[in-house]
Amino acid sequence: MKKIISFFVGILTLCCSVQVSGADLKLYAKSAVLMEAESGEILYGRSEKKKMPNASTTKIMTCLYILEHCDLEEKAKVSKNAASQPQVRLGVREGESYKVKDLLYGLMLESYNDCAVVLAEHAEGSVEKFESKINAEAKKLGAKSTHFVSPNGLDASDKGGSHRTTAYDLALMMRECIQNKEFLEITRTKNYSFSDASGKRQFSCTNHNALLSSMEGAISGKTGYTSKAGYCYVGAVEQKGMKMIAVVLASGWPPHKSYKWADVKTLISYGTENYEYREVRADTSAIQKLPVIGGTRSDVSMRVDGEETPILLKKSEKVQIKCSLPKKAEAPVKEGDVIGEIRYMVGDQCKKTRKIKAAENVREKNYWWYLGNAIEKYSLP
Repeated sequence: MKKIISFFVGILTLCCSVQVSGADLKLYAKSAVLMEAESGEILYGRSEKKKMPNASTTKIMTCLYILEHCDLEEKAKVSKNAASQPQVRLGVREGESYKVKDLLYGLMLESYNDCAVVLAEHAEGSVEKFESKINAEAKKLGAKSTHFVSPNGLDASDKGGSHRTTAYDLALMMRECIQNKEFLEITRTKNYSFSDASGKRQFSCTNHNALLSSMEGAISGKTGYTSKAGYCYVGAVEQKGMKMIAVVLASGWPPHKSYKWADVKTLISYGTENYEYREVRADTSAIQKLPVIGGTRSDVSMRVDGEETPILLKKSEKVQIKCSLPKKAEAPVKEGDVIGEIRYMVGDQCKKTRKIKAAENVREKNYWWYLGNAIEKYSLP
């Protein structure tokens, strides 16, 4: 009987420990990630590599592709397919034309689904060809679990499966997006007005990224919602010397539209409270010269490659600096040859390395050196 009780107590303890380990952050989102943009390091993750529908957060990749492959001053013509897209929509009409740049503002500020299709068809001739292109682009960024079926993120499927990605993949995409100045300019614009090519129809757009006005350091972002995906968001925030990317998927369903904002604020707070860039200096005064075997000189001068830069660390982490350097070098040695390295370690993880290189050439004492030396020594005055 005691053994049975002990068994159930053990099971109960295990269950409790699992619950505690998964509840370190109180988030509404079923999937979330916080990435430090410069290093790409994951600061926090919850099911961050689980494949899920992601709604209009898809449009960050659509926007980036258009910015990199199209002339923004060109006119894009509206097809029957584009004009028939469901809400949320600008209301384009078959046969109309719009400047590509204007459609991008409609895409990112108001999340218009018809703008996405006009742009996709303009760029590659069809939605199918466009999706093939941006899926390939996503994989180049490391987003290997992404399969986009539509340029607007509406729930859809094809022979490759359903429209899906992961929080981690979206963070990789946003990391690339915020390096594009035009992307930042569009997604940070509060209001924008434009007309169709004929000038007969006028439109105005308002940015629906609430964090731009409610969170310090908000850089960019995109919301999303479908009945399958729930409320989603991908955005970037810069605070306390760190540029962070926050992604939340399935962060509630109607009427809980504000859950995603609460989740992002929780993630950013976690990042700033627990991580920092810290200046860690290695003493390189002892790395001056190294003995050389078989060289025309007895030693070689060395230099440490690169400059000291801050390292992203948990505030509780301590860095151990390790120097890997041989006792001697063999001639010949060429300037720039890598002789060793300095490693900045946190436990078993190497956070940063700096190469130790030869600062000069040292020739080898070979046959020709000995011959030349003998001739010089015994030559007549």
